[in-house]
This record gives sequence, structure tokens and C-alpha cells, in this order.
Amino acid sequence: MSEHVTTEVMQAWLEGSPFIRFMNLTVESVDAERGEVVMTMPMRPEFERGGPMKGQFHGGPIAALIDTVGDFAVAAVVNGGVPTINFRVDYLRPSGGSRLTGRAIARRIGRTVGVVDVDVTDDQGRLTAIGRGCYGAQRG
Repeated sequence: MSEHVTTEVMQAWLEGSPFIRFMNLTVESVDAERGEVVMTMPMRPEFERGGPMKGQFHGGPIAALIDTVGDFAVAAVVNGGVPTINFRVDYLRPSGGSRLTGRAIARRIGRTVGVVDVDVTDDQGRLTAIGRGCYGAQRG
């Protein structure tokens, strides 16, 4: 297990991706020993559903948050980038407010695959979506 991945190191990894930089994610905490990562994503006009749903996040950015925070939970353990194999999302309620928080917990990281659960909460702490992802467990 890696002990060297800090919030600063992970934030620098995020900044290396133009798409993730566009999402404006912030690493709130990293626990590489446990495979836990928390990130926040602020609302921006491009993320809104629009029309009568103004102020609610579109499902696409929520899915991207789940994929990213899940991926980086495995990356924290193996100390480097890993590929997504697959992931799923269950939307539980409309996600609104000024930001969303994604909390990823690695359930198991084997020799080749890591499995991660992700909870997404709104700025009032309400659970709005959940996800589960499988990621490669070797850097690269």
C-alpha cells in the first residue's frame, strides 16, 4: 500500500487532465492505506439540466464525478493512474445546490482489478447518487 499520495499530489494528478480540470474538482481528503478519497465538484452553468430544472446537476457530470473519484481511490493505493474497466450509477434524487461531494471507498483491490463504491451528496449532505466501479489495479 502506498503512503505517499497526499491531497496535494492527487490534486496535481487531477490538474493533468483537461477534462477533470474543466470539472474543477477539489481533493478534500485521501487515505491511501484505506483506499478512501473525497472530492468536491462545484456547480457551473455547463453542468445544469436547464429549463425548469435549472439549478440541478445533469446526470453526465455526476457520472463523471463518480468515475473520477472511484478511479482515484484505486490510484491512491497503487500510487499512479489506473484505467476504468466499468462503472454504474444509481440516481437517487435530483442533485442540486452549489456543489456535490463524492466519497469513494475501495472495497477490494486485487492483483488486477479494484472495486470501489462511491456516494454522492449535495451541499446539504443528502445522498443523491451512488456508484460502483471496477478499475485496473496496476498503474498504467
